Amino acid sequence: MSSGVGTSAGASTSAGAGVSRVRVPRVLSIAGSDPSGGAGIQADLKSIAANGGYGMAAITALTAQNTQGVSGVHVPPASFLKQQLDTVSDDVTIDAVKIGMLGTPEVVAVVQEWLARVKPPLVVLDPVMVATSGDRLLDTEAELALRELVRVSDLVTPNIPELAIIAGEPAAETWDEVLAQAGRVSASYGVRVLAKGGHLSGAEAPDALVDARFGNVPVVTEFAGIRLETTNTHGTGCSLSSALATRIAATGDWASAVGESKRWLSESIRAGAALQVGRGHGPINHFAGLWARGGGETAPTAAEVREHWWAEIADIRAQIDNGEFVRALGDGSLERGDFVWYLAQDALYLRDYARALAEAARLAPTAAEQAFWASSAEGCIVTELQLHESWSPSGEVFAASPSATTTGYLNHLLATAARGDYAVLAAALLPCFWVYHDVGSRLHPLAHAEHPYADWLTTYADDAFTDATEQAITIVTALAADAAPPVRDAMLTAFVASTEHEREFFAAACGVSSN
Repeated sequence: MSSGVGTSAGASTSAGAGVSRVRVPRVLSIAGSDPSGGAGIQADLKSIAANGGYGMAAITALTAQNTQGVSGVHVPPASFLKQQLDTVSDDVTIDAVKIGMLGTPEVVAVVQEWLARVKPPLVVLDPVMVATSGDRLLDTEAELALRELVRVSDLVTPNIPELAIIAGEPAAETWDEVLAQAGRVSASYGVRVLAKGGHLSGAEAPDALVDARFGNVPVVTEFAGIRLETTNTHGTGCSLSSALATRIAATGDWASAVGESKRWLSESIRAGAALQVGRGHGPINHFAGLWARGGGETAPTAAEVREHWWAEIADIRAQIDNGEFVRALGDGSLERGDFVWYLAQDALYLRDYARALAEAARLAPTAAEQAFWASSAEGCIVTELQLHESWSPSGEVFAASPSATTTGYLNHLLATAARGDYAVLAAALLPCFWVYHDVGSRLHPLAHAEHPYADWLTTYADDAFTDATEQAITIVTALAADAAPPVRDAMLTAFVASTEHEREFFAAACGVSSN
């Protein structure tokens, strides 16, 4: 037998007509139940979710089983299975169907009739016919009925003994024999076959997607595999077929779906022992990769980030409010020399803060964010510095040398900008909006005609600055909500550090003129 394709999982085979390509495939499992959670619909639903789909289940049989074996099976009336199938398909658009344990000819007939009537775009059949022990699970009549179901499936995923039953031949003993037998089944039944080498001896455990639907020469895409030495293999067939149904429905790419599903299954098998479930053949860990790379931590909303971050700096904000500078500025007792020194330092700060804002504009991924940061940078240079100069003698604003506090704050911002992480830089820039506006919202009402700094305090009521602050908060909290946990943590660290610098900046101006 020749191979049309014989390389890796990266090879692409076009999907059959009618296979949906949806972002979140809606996948229905028609199978039995395993109360221990490792096989059947329990494994199917986990596999579908782990591979990016929405899982549903119609139960064909209830079993009493655990990792050591099956002690009982109850098959509900076939009419109730029909009711399950009809009720689901009457309401939900089904993108793919995975079929597992059916058990009786009556159950097979119900499923076959429903498939003919509903015509789901993708059907993956895991023909549960032979137990791991080698025992036949179906009688002759049921096996014959299941063979007919193979003909209306898009993909069948038998193990080697099941492949032999479908072919009506002795079981293959070598990988070449498996491929040849899969080719004959594919041609005879008009179905793609996933040939699996797991029952062969040796260190290798290859799989192959075999397609001879349109001729006697099969197209074969092989997937190399290494046998994993583990007892955590309960439900692997169920899990693989469900993963395939999900990934094929999502992409329409058969070879890629097989390759990705096989890698996912291997990862899940390797992690199964860590679950410590049962004393027999334990389950795989369907979510091992997701837990390792994504974790179980929930992502906060932007509103939750806003609340959390504001609470995180509550002590620092209280120290600012209770500090001598803010208190004296509010009641008008602040020495003019201290105020002018503060303005000069603030002017020096704003000049480089504008540079950090400009870098945020350069790094921002959207036009709206670019425009916001760029506009803020311009505001620092034009509007704010003009206001500072109106309070200081000519040239005094930029004649001053930056204090250690000013230099420390700017070093923090410019170093953050230099690292090139937009989200972290945006978080570091936020306190100059948020904290400053918060302080100003309490100082502004204190202004009156005789207040020495009345016109300065009125600037805190500027609607444009209020709007800019709200926009900055919206941008940064949205970035934090969408960020991975390590990035979100780094953003919060930068935000808190800038808030601490704001506190020190206010505090540094007190008593300067008397020194």
